[in-house]
Amino acid sequence: MIAPAQPRGIYLHLHGGGWVLGGADTQDPMLERIADNTGQAVVSVEYRLAPEHPYPAGPDDCEAAAAWLVQNGKKEFGTDALTIGGESAGGHLAAVTILRMRDRHGYSGFRGANIVYGAFDLSMTPSQALFGNTRLVLRTIDIQQFCNAFLPTITDRRAPDISPLYADLQNLCPALFSVGTKDALLDDTLFMHARWVAAGNDAELAIYPGGAHGFTLFPNDLSKSATAKMDAFLNSVLG
Repeated sequence: MIAPAQPRGIYLHLHGGGWVLGGADTQDPMLERIADNTGQAVVSVEYRLAPEHPYPAGPDDCEAAAAWLVQNGKKEFGTDALTIGGESAGGHLAAVTILRMRDRHGYSGFRGANIVYGAFDLSMTPSQALFGNTRLVLRTIDIQQFCNAFLPTITDRRAPDISPLYADLQNLCPALFSVGTKDALLDDTLFMHARWVAAGNDAELAIYPGGAHGFTLFPNDLSKSATAKMDAFLNSVLG
């Protein structure tokens, strides 16, 4: 957890790593940047990882953290303004958490969602299936293995709680979807942004030419441009 003295909001962060790798503290420099540039307290979830803890363990933990913040955010941080975001598998978990909070808790109060190169169709979009063995961080076989670890007994991988691309997306918060053109998950972002808007929600789409999966985590001009836009988006939805 990273918190300014008087937060103007709370950013619920869900880390990436294919539902198998990573941890709440693995992206502290990025979370410190968000805290500094948006004035929010940042809460990153140490959700359970596959294959030891397959679906629905990770999504359940993210939902539990969100529900706790809805109930306790004002008391603990002095604000009940919630935003949410994540990268890669964390982008998937952010979308799933927004939907679960609406459907299971009657909560549609997130101010905004910062969703970065997420996976939204775990039955595989065309860009996932066709990416092949190009060694740019995430290959087709990597996606297959991550999904198999996360969903070892699931046959219907288009179920909305697994693939939020197929969910009812009405009455959701504004979102910024970011992705690079050299990412195997490109179609996921393109399709999800289109469905988000078609459902009547506000959304922005930021496409970065030449960006590979995970490009925002590297120190380069493309990353600086993308993260500056994310910070500006979060500031705008906080008002």
